[in-house]
Amino acid sequence: MIFFFQLNASRRFFVTYSMPKILSKRNPALTEWMDRPDCDRELLFNTYRQFSRINRLLSGWKNIYKTYLRPVIQKNSGRASLLDIGCGGGDVLRILHRLCLEDDFKVQFTGIDPDQRSFDYLSGLNWPENFEFKPVLSDQFVKDNRRFDIVISNHVVHHLKEEELAELCSDAEQLANRLVLFSDIERSDIGYALFSAIAPLLFRNSYIVRDGRISIKRSFRKEELQVLLPDGWNVQRQFPFRLLAIHQKSGIDG
Repeated sequence: MIFFFQLNASRRFFVTYSMPKILSKRNPALTEWMDRPDCDRELLFNTYRQFSRINRLLSGWKNIYKTYLRPVIQKNSGRASLLDIGCGGGDVLRILHRLCLEDDFKVQFTGIDPDQRSFDYLSGLNWPENFEFKPVLSDQFVKDNRRFDIVISNHVVHHLKEEELAELCSDAEQLANRLVLFSDIERSDIGYALFSAIAPLLFRNSYIVRDGRISIKRSFRKEELQVLLPDGWNVQRQFPFRLLAIHQKSGIDG
């Protein structure tokens, strides 16, 4: 963990690192262990629990909140509805909920995930009244004419085939009134090596290490993702080894 903090001093280097040579091509044929229907349920639930640590350390949602979400909610009189597509163990929603409470915002949080096991895990936890979870795909909410001010996802994009990514973008555009943010990993040799060296020291009795390596191999480079996204989307690099795909509704600032 100390090593990651030391790397922060070299932020510019890790944002502009060169094209990987070992992982030069994305490998979408790989399947993560937690996505397998016969995976160990105890290890899966431990993975959900440990997501909170890895997302606090590496996913950068605090900075995303300050840069993108807070201005949108402020312009909406401190009130908003937010949908997390592929919410997993709900840890990103917990992070955002805490940040919204600090700003005295009133936000309704909704998480969806098509994996029934995710819903089972979430149902066993205590949640504030302003949380809702559904075991459905995003297209079901489109059919139900659901609408949200903000739509997000975390670590979903790298799971998708190109046609599935296009469908998800279309769903998110229809579901969001103001802003869409998809956060994910960017594939790199350096990121893969650092994760492989450090993650086994921090995460045990879960699929974090095995699936983390697979996730990096499945993930996009910035240029690859930008080409695949529809018009009106923009991809930015985030520290460390992250991508943020952004779609902002026309006429909405912040």
